[in-house]
Amino acid sequence: MKFGVVIFPSKKLQDLANSYRKRYDPHYALISPHLTLRGFEATEEAVVDLAEQLRQIAANTNSFPLKTSKISSFQPVNNVIYFKVDPTEELTKLHSEINELFSEQTQEYAFVPHITIGQKLSNDEHSDVYGSLRMTRINHEEIVDRFHLLYQLENGSWTVYETFRLGKE
Repeated sequence: MKFGVVIFPSKKLQDLANSYRKRYDPHYALISPHLTLRGFEATEEAVVDLAEQLRQIAANTNSFPLKTSKISSFQPVNNVIYFKVDPTEELTKLHSEINELFSEQTQEYAFVPHITIGQKLSNDEHSDVYGSLRMTRINHEEIVDRFHLLYQLENGSWTVYETFRLGKE
């Protein structure tokens, strides 16, 4: 079964991301705009233990700022366009601690905090869309106080398995 650990930004940032995603992201209807901390496959039994470990990580992590400042792209690796999330010490530490739970599984890519707004674009589409968006300034800052464990349904959409609030309850 496919799972993911993500941060959902505020409604304001999700609405802004969705204004682009509905045109440029075929996954628009499957999952809300998010910042992926980790994707993985596991059994339902294994995820129960994992959720307990994520609870511990959340309890030992304080709320932190999430700031986006510009639109960027992973081109030439792939044709993904995204809101760049400024890496902070707290975000990097949270990502690192979550990934330590998966030490036997390697990551395909290095961690680049982002919120996808366009993907699976042809080279020409990517060039046109990114060319028109790359100078756009996104000055948004908010406080992250939770992250979520999601699982993928048979129809490809994602739903929340559990939410983890940061800091001591």
